[in-house]
Amino acid sequence: MNIEQVRDFTLSLNGVTEDQPFGDDIITFRLEGKIFVCLWLGGGRHDMKNSAPRIALKLSPERNEELRERYSAVTPAWHWNKTHWSDVYYEQLSASQVEEWIVESYNLIVSKLPKVVRQKYINS
Repeated sequence: MNIEQVRDFTLSLNGVTEDQPFGDDIITFRLEGKIFVCLWLGGGRHDMKNSAPRIALKLSPERNEELRERYSAVTPAWHWNKTHWSDVYYEQLSASQVEEWIVESYNLIVSKLPKVVRQKYINS
């Protein structure tokens, strides 16, 4: 999976918007104003030396622990709350795996929305 595929897939989810509140080197993807994916574009002030392309995903604390133990391509998020966010080096994983985790992050946000709002996104 490459950077364009990550962006296109994330934007294909119902109601997702993107913006760049942290500068030109990061795209955040939101649902109802809540960030669930952060895509690093490379370079800029958020650069890490010798860093592979990555996204930060918001997942449950238990799920983050599980994925970090199981996959070397999943680490505590560099610039986010490490309990709730993991960096995912998407080029080191299958596209289907990355897509599954993006949807999992999306669904976590959906589950936290007020019931009236949540109904718009159930089974999206």
